[in-house]
Amino acid sequence: MKRPAVRVLVVDDSAFVRKVLRQVLGASSSIEVVDTAMDGLDALEKIARYKPDVVTLDLTMPNLDGLGVLASLPREGAPRVIVVSSADADSDVGVMALQQGATDLVEKPTALATDRLFEVADELVRKVMAAAEAKVPRVEPPPAPPPAPGATPAPSRTRLVVVGASTGGPMALTRLLAAMPAGFPAPIVVALHIPPGYTESLARRLDDASALSIVEASDGLELRPGLVVLARGGTHLEVRRDLARASVHFAATASASLYCPSVDLLFASAAAGFGPGALGVVLTGMGDDGLEGSRAIRAAGGRILVEAESSCVVYGMPRRVLEAGLAAAAAPIDQMPAAILRHL
Repeated sequence: MKRPAVRVLVVDDSAFVRKVLRQVLGASSSIEVVDTAMDGLDALEKIARYKPDVVTLDLTMPNLDGLGVLASLPREGAPRVIVVSSADADSDVGVMALQQGATDLVEKPTALATDRLFEVADELVRKVMAAAEAKVPRVEPPPAPPPAPGATPAPSRTRLVVVGASTGGPMALTRLLAAMPAGFPAPIVVALHIPPGYTESLARRLDDASALSIVEASDGLELRPGLVVLARGGTHLEVRRDLARASVHFAATASASLYCPSVDLLFASAAAGFGPGALGVVLTGMGDDGLEGSRAIRAAGGRILVEAESSCVVYGMPRRVLEAGLAAAAAPIDQMPAAILRHL
């Protein structure tokens, strides 16, 4: 039996952008564009009328902007939202949208209304189809941080935590890092599938919400306990350890991964540098990036935690690791800080 087409509403204040997005989405036999909307108020009216599965959402619009649309969506029966944004103009707002429940983000190749918009056709179709299978994230305040960890024997101590995430990752990271206690005894390095141009804003917003210090990666940055380093979008990142010093570096070699930054590459470097002192955490996301990296960490004597299906926007990456028998435990995102602390 053929699956019904994914019903999409296109929202943008530019008539040209609406026309192009309608054309590229309508070219897929798996997608039906039910209508377009010219601003946020028009969007909310048509969401209520058509009940689309997915909305592609511009952020900067008159009357009601994209964040206003996200805030006004119903708690039950809301569509999944794909932000279509320009990093140059909207990086801060784009990150806010991802933290407030947007499923994914597609970066416009230019802020101008030109034919270059056709360049995102394949990515947009792929992300719309993935969003149709995703859960609608629930936006709730993060839990209170658990108590800071006590002293642990050196031979069993985790010396590095590496985290991988994809679809739904910005919201999951927000909940995870906001709930981490001050005095966290190890550095954390994160690989998130996100377009270039957004990670600096995301790191800044995460830093504001967390007791930890959170920064975007720079080449050669030295790691220390309580520091969280977010891999730069579009750049592979690896960790290196030289005696007592550990640091992050932009990867000099190409990776076979479809994703950049690659979770597999980050995890494999953690396994090589930290062995049994590495703890990998695989959060929500589509695909299997992180599977081979988790295998490397386990082979080196380290441990892996995965996000439980109940809180994942897309239960892909964690499921592949769990089904491969590599995970020591699975935990919903609100219980993950405590799970990490137990493995320190």
